[in-house]
Amino acid sequence: MLITSIDNDRIKNYVKLKDRKYRKKTKKFIVEGMHLVLEACKKGIVEELIVEKDVVLPINLPTVYVTNEIINKISDMDSPSNVMALCNMEENQITGNKILMLDEIQDPGNLGTIIRSALAFNVDTIVLSPNTVDLYNPKVIRATQGMMFHINIVIEELEKVIKELKEKEIPIYGTRVDYGEDVRNLKDKDRKKYCLIMGNEGNGVREEILDMCDSYFYIDMNEKVESLNVGVATSIILYELNK
Repeated sequence: MLITSIDNDRIKNYVKLKDRKYRKKTKKFIVEGMHLVLEACKKGIVEELIVEKDVVLPINLPTVYVTNEIINKISDMDSPSNVMALCNMEENQITGNKILMLDEIQDPGNLGTIIRSALAFNVDTIVLSPNTVDLYNPKVIRATQGMMFHINIVIEELEKVIKELKEKEIPIYGTRVDYGEDVRNLKDKDRKKYCLIMGNEGNGVREEILDMCDSYFYIDMNEKVESLNVGVATSIILYELNK
């Protein structure tokens, strides 16, 4: 199928997917670039490919061919790729014994970094609070380098999930210098089953969420450094928990 008009209804729907509300309503999103398209294909969530005319892909999926003008219209990038895909969101459930919770993370780059680190260090499920930056924000998708398609991610109210995890006797960890312990000193048994909560770039984890934690730890570092970027801090802690 070749579409040449930007006024085509199918194209208009692609463009609408730049909006978070429309993505949420339709449960669909766009990925751009060959690497991300291939990762989405591996996951089996691609509904159709969107490819600039005359480009040939060795992928056996429904394909919509479009002009360069339409590619530019759909894309949110300064230098758009000539390969895109329309993907379906998944409805996931919390599974496993190693849970990472993110409370109001706002920066797409930070979320992307954290997702990659969570996969690298064997987290089973990531739980995002509803007011965390949109998982399907194109900047988040690019920052994950496609790794978001290979880890279980759930969007849910954190208080509700914490109560459910406590019933399963999964310990809840927060980060706090006061009354906390050095993360390097955690016992082996404390690394096998956990829920780690990390928070907003400026405000950290909300107090009402911190109050639900069973214990706290911190990263020992040079006293001249007041704090670390949340993506860096999460990566360090997950590395320690994975030992």
